[in-house]
This record gives sequence, structure tokens and C-alpha cells, in this order.
Amino acid sequence: MADPRGFLKHGRQLPTRRPVPVRLLDWKEVYEDFPAADLQQQASRCMDCGIPFCNNGCPLGNLIPDWNDLTHNGQWTDAIERLHATNNFPEFTGRLCPAPCEAACVLGINEPPVTIKQIEVEIVDRAWAQGDIAPVSPTAATSKRVAVVGSGPAGLAAAQQLTRAGHEVVVYERDDRPGGLLRYGIPEFKMEKRHLDRRLDQMRAEGTSFVCNTAVGVDVSADELQEAFDAVVLACGATEARDLPIPGRELDGIHQAMEYLPIANHVQQGDIAEPSITAEGKHVIIIGGGDTGADCLGTALRQGAKSINQFEIMPRPPDERPASNPWPTWPMIYRVSSAHEEGGEREYAINTTEFTGSDGRVTGLSSVRVEQSFTDGRMSFEPIAGSERDFPADLVLLAMGFTGAEPGPLLEQFGVELDARGNVARDDSWSTSVEGVFVCGDMGRGQSLIVWAIAEGRSAAASVDRLLTGHTLLPSPVTPTAAPLR
Repeated sequence: MADPRGFLKHGRQLPTRRPVPVRLLDWKEVYEDFPAADLQQQASRCMDCGIPFCNNGCPLGNLIPDWNDLTHNGQWTDAIERLHATNNFPEFTGRLCPAPCEAACVLGINEPPVTIKQIEVEIVDRAWAQGDIAPVSPTAATSKRVAVVGSGPAGLAAAQQLTRAGHEVVVYERDDRPGGLLRYGIPEFKMEKRHLDRRLDQMRAEGTSFVCNTAVGVDVSADELQEAFDAVVLACGATEARDLPIPGRELDGIHQAMEYLPIANHVQQGDIAEPSITAEGKHVIIIGGGDTGADCLGTALRQGAKSINQFEIMPRPPDERPASNPWPTWPMIYRVSSAHEEGGEREYAINTTEFTGSDGRVTGLSSVRVEQSFTDGRMSFEPIAGSERDFPADLVLLAMGFTGAEPGPLLEQFGVELDARGNVARDDSWSTSVEGVFVCGDMGRGQSLIVWAIAEGRSAAASVDRLLTGHTLLPSPVTPTAAPLR
């Protein structure tokens, strides 16, 4: 146990965010450095509970009390080893995961929980700085070949695990660089891409190969992959964006978030000088109140938008947990991200009814306030009479989530079955309806968290390894939760 009285001595403390006027001038991450002494103090708040609910709250099963204790005692090398035992990429989750582990922290019953996420990211950043992270080469080669399609967190986790098990792994990515949404969906101010690039360098040094600018189903066929490899892992994400088919949707200036965010990231990568879709000098409406909407908000602010409104059809969450949302469930409470802190207006319980425009371009939209209601357990939103309002809009960004796997040549050529939600169906061994073809991450689970993607990638890798060798020593932290194969 880090300190039996640590949680009584110290309150919850997080790094300071850089001043808003300063950070809006660049695209760097928003947090100041966190002193090691303060971090060790925060780690001392961990009570090493008899039943560590934080472990269960984390899909990866991270050994959180262990590395909290090691951090408190300054045993940084041991801490990163314990962290890497369950998580291939703690620098990603430590920056991007909403931390269900903290929601499950026992201290969180009546006090602010342990800063688990911050401790995690500080451990791995320090390990990189000290040279404690090196390539992990397999002890023996198996002569088996595995193709991983998609290089987001699920695909990368599966690829690294299978490479370390001794298989020859090739990752196929249709974009020009590996990383998937980590590369082009996450803005630089949330995760600088240097963190991704050095992990990719590690994977290459371990033996994983990456083939970019290659769309499976177009540039290389499913038959070619199945002939050349002993197994195929599909990890392409749930990239079919939810649309808003209302009058005026055809107007120029209305874009999906994933049409807008990748362009801003290409600018930061140095690929292009100016974005082809920009918020500069425009009235911006973001439809969708989740993390992707917040990413659009922070991006539009840095591009110099004239005004920004972010719409959410759900009512404003409460500031504290309601009785119907007890610990250790995920708290559905009002949150302020770094982007929300920087500017823009948040509109709750509002629905867009029509886009309006001139000369083929959007110039505004019509909205109405709504009231949430339930009938026979089904949720609906009823318009409130007299609450209609028009907003100016030169740029509308749709950030309403994703509906499932993207239809197209890849799915058609592999011929895998889909479940009722549009995801690729799989059984309890991560196998699709096609022999030798596996699926993990959002492509099989549906839109979810980065921590689930990594956990599923690790688990799918264990199943592939077992198929190829008859046994496996790879961990399998989770089981499939989507609809099984018929």
C-alpha cells in the first residue's frame, strides 16, 4: 500500500492547463509538466483496496494499485514493467481514455478518486525519457504470417502481440501513415503525434511491417490476403458516420467531423499549408456533444472561428451523480473538456430541423428545443412549442457518432456476416464467419473507447496465436460482447 493515510493527507490534484490565450496560439498539448514529487503524492492516495474495483473498471485489467505503489516509492522502471504487462500503449490511453478506472475507484464513493490516468501517462512518459522502453523481440519465429487490416489502436495492439509471439505480421493501412483515428481523428492538442510515431518505430524494430496507401478490397484483394497469410485480423474501426438527413443537407459547408478533422491533422503533419475546410472567420455549428464534437470545437477555435455553438439533443447532465447512477457505474455528469474551457457555447436539449442557405452554400439552420420522454422504455424527443430559433452557420460539422463498419469492397470480398447493428459478427474466439479471418475493436464491437480497442486487439491476438500454434501464452483480457455468429 502506497501510504495508509495518503488519501486523508492529500486532495486530488491534476496538472495545470496552459492559459487559454496561450494554447490557442499553437497546437501543442494543453497541460503543463507535472512535478514528480506531486505525482508520487497523488499515487499515495491509492488505498490498495482488498477488492480493487479500478482493475475491474479497466477493460485491460490494469494492475493499478501495483503501479501506484511503485510510483509512490519512485520505482519507475518496475512501474513501467507492471504497466506494460497489461497495456501496450499507455501513452495513448493516458491521454485519450475517459478513465472508467477512476469512476470505479473505491475512494470515489465519497471523495475525488485517485488520479489513475495521470499517473499512467507520467509513468510511460518518464520511461521513454529514461530509455526504459526498447523493442521486445520474439524468442523464436513460427514461420506463420498474419495480415492485420487497419492500424488504429486495436490493429496496433493485435499486431504487436502477434509479432512478439514470433509471427510475421504485416499491417495494411489505407491512409498515408499508420495510426488510424489516433493519427487523423485525434487533434494534436489532445495527443501530439510524436507519441504515436515513437511507438510505431518500436514496432518496426520488433519486426512488424506496415504497408500504407493500400486499401484492402481495392489495391489488394481479400483473396490475395487469404492466399498469402495464415490468418487475417480485421481492425478497421466503425467508420460509417451517422448522418442528419433533413432539408438542406445537400448544401455546401456541411461536413462530417471525419471530413474536417483529418485535414487539420494533415496541416500539422506538414503535408499541406492550409486546410481545404476551415473555420477561420466563420459562424460554426457543431452537431453532437461528445468527444468528437469537442475535438471539432478545439480545432475550430485554433483556426479562428467567428462564433461556435455545439448542439446536443440530450438534456444537460447534472453536476453530481444522481441516485440512479451510483458508484461504481460511469458517472453521467456535466464535464468541461479543455476545448470547452477555451470557448464556444454549448446548447443542450436542442434539435436541428432544417439547414438554410444561399447560392448552394449553408448560411444558417433552424432548431427547436426538445423534451426527453420515454414510452414503453423507448426514448424520444418531443419539440417544445414556441422554442424555435434560427442560428447563423457558415460551417456545420456533424459529430454524431458512427453506426458501424463501413460498407464497401473489403466487406464484400471477405463475405463476413454482419450483426443487426452493422458490425462484423464474431464468435467467442474473435472469429468471423469466414475461416481464418478475425475481427477486433470497433469494427466488431461498434463505436467504443480506445481502452476497449486495445483490450480487444490483445484478446484477438491470443486467439490467432492459438489457432496458428495450438496454444498461446498471450493474455486475453476481454471476451467479445457484440452479437455472436448465428
